[in-house]
Amino acid sequence: MANHSGGLATPGAQAGRLPQGLVVLLGMASAVVVVAGVRAAAWLIAPTFLALVIVIATNPVPAWLVRKGCPRWLATAVLVVLVYAVLITFALVVFVSVARLAEVLPHYAQRADALTAEIAQTLAKFGIGPEQIKTAASRVNYTELAGFVGGLLSGVASVSTNLVFLLALLLFLGIETSGVGRRLGIVSARHPRMAEALVGFTRGTRSYLVVSTVFGLIVAVLDTIALALLGVPLPVLWGLLAFVTNYIPNVGFVIGLVPPVVLALLQGGWQLAVVVVAVYAVLNFVVQSLVQPRFVGDAVGLSVTVTLLSLVFWTWAVGPLGAVLAIPLTLLVKALLVDSDPRAEWAKAFLVSDRVSTEEINRR
Repeated sequence: MANHSGGLATPGAQAGRLPQGLVVLLGMASAVVVVAGVRAAAWLIAPTFLALVIVIATNPVPAWLVRKGCPRWLATAVLVVLVYAVLITFALVVFVSVARLAEVLPHYAQRADALTAEIAQTLAKFGIGPEQIKTAASRVNYTELAGFVGGLLSGVASVSTNLVFLLALLLFLGIETSGVGRRLGIVSARHPRMAEALVGFTRGTRSYLVVSTVFGLIVAVLDTIALALLGVPLPVLWGLLAFVTNYIPNVGFVIGLVPPVVLALLQGGWQLAVVVVAVYAVLNFVVQSLVQPRFVGDAVGLSVTVTLLSLVFWTWAVGPLGAVLAIPLTLLVKALLVDSDPRAEWAKAFLVSDRVSTEEINRR
């Protein structure tokens, strides 16, 4: 009698499998649940991941010190002190600058009223009635705006709580870095693809941060010098803003442009505001929108479209900090769901840049 076990195995196996459409629906439902959980725990996820990213970026420092013969505990202590010093200095500069901004804004109230009157006259020439203009203008109160900025300073206590939490995370994560290699070896022995994906995540994140930091420093220094020469108040604050927004892909240039342009408008009128826009367009737009994306794409291997979508999604999911962490978060998700699973390699075709996809094809 002929053995039909081989022929019967396929229908039996197929009968035990879920339909492909149902699998897709279950995956989408699971994704919705996970995203809802991420949004609910954003207050914890965002600072924790920020601390992780900072440790990843600075980990080569203690590794270099250990290779030079420095004890590991001392290398870790140097790392923690260095990171603490940078964060505290940055926070102090921002605090002083914002306090100075709260003092400066009330002096521009009269100029703002005059500027509003000029805009009203211009709009009246285009047929917009004076009553509509007065209604809109009456809602603008720059004195209250200054009070609002001052009110932000009163919330430093709550912000400092988050800063203390971040500093504590950095301390413990910095201590834990000494055993990362051993733990990664355990993961590699059981799940080599996962270990390789995590290593790729750390390398991509570190490369992205190096590129963004270098270009951010260049843009911040150039912006600060240009604004100081133009006489725009608080050039250091706007330079810091340009540095931070440089970590926000695609739209960071626009976010960093608005405050100095508004202050330039109040300080020197339309002429100065136009000059500031022109300077930012030459410096920031060329560097951040034309030059830097090419280096970022080479560093992380993500397409421009995926970068923009990740910015929108992570800002919505975890708040404003998600805009800064959009690329590292996307790299982590890619490592866990795509790079670690050979069955999901097809998804790379929709995630990576053209250069990376071409290199993948050539390797094969």
